[in-house]
Order: sequence, then structure tokens, then C-alpha cells
Amino acid sequence: MLESLPYPDDTDHHFVVDPAKFDFYAMDCYRIVGEDRLAEVYAQEVIRSSTNPDGTEQKPMRNAEARVTLGVVAARSGDLERAVAYGRDALSGERKSLPSLLMCSKELATLLRERYPHEAETVAYLDEVHALAATR
Repeated sequence: MLESLPYPDDTDHHFVVDPAKFDFYAMDCYRIVGEDRLAEVYAQEVIRSSTNPDGTEQKPMRNAEARVTLGVVAARSGDLERAVAYGRDALSGERKSLPSLLMCSKELATLLRERYPHEAETVAYLDEVHALAATR
């Protein structure tokens, strides 16, 4: 019989699995397979659990990727304005891991390009993503 491991005492230790990452990985999986309702639920939980009560973000990159997920969900549901707003929020953070952020943002950018190719909001957002990519 297998016994489950206890939660780690120090989740900042890089060799210990952080139980909160489950929500983060689940969010990505559900977004990728198109389970938008669950992707949105997990994205909101990632943001909630990664933000202090005073509004400061403990895990800004997780939050940025969660905002991209919310943008993808909004775009799929036909809400271009909300999709671009979430995308811009994701790109505007102070701390950025550009390769990860650009990879995640690419999904939203592709979706906007396919579904809303001639909308001014799409063009402006794509320009922002391209400008960020140029700084790499």
C-alpha cells in the first residue's frame, strides 16, 4: 500500500514539489485541451493563491500566465476586449521571464490573429507582443 507524502515544510526549496503548482499545471492543461470553464477556475485560483491580501503578487509569473489563460478563455467566448485586457495585464508586470511569458502569450496571440484578424485591439496587442519579443 502506498502512503502519500506529507506537504513540504519549506515550499521555497527548489527540490521539493510545491502543492500549489498543481493548480498552475492543471490550468495550463485545461487551457490547452480547450476545457475553458476549468481553465478559468484554475487561473482564478492561481491568481488568488499567488497574491497577498494587500495586492502584492508573490508569484508574478504564475499570475501573468494565469492572466493569459483568462485572455484565451475570453477570446474563445467572443469577448475580444476582455481577452486583450488580460493579455496586456500579463505583459505589463515588472518581473518577467520572457521565454516563458512569450511562449504562453503566443497561444493568445495566435487565437486573436485567427479569430479577430482585422480588429484594432488585436493589431495593437500583437504589436505589443512583437515589441516585447524584440527585447529578448
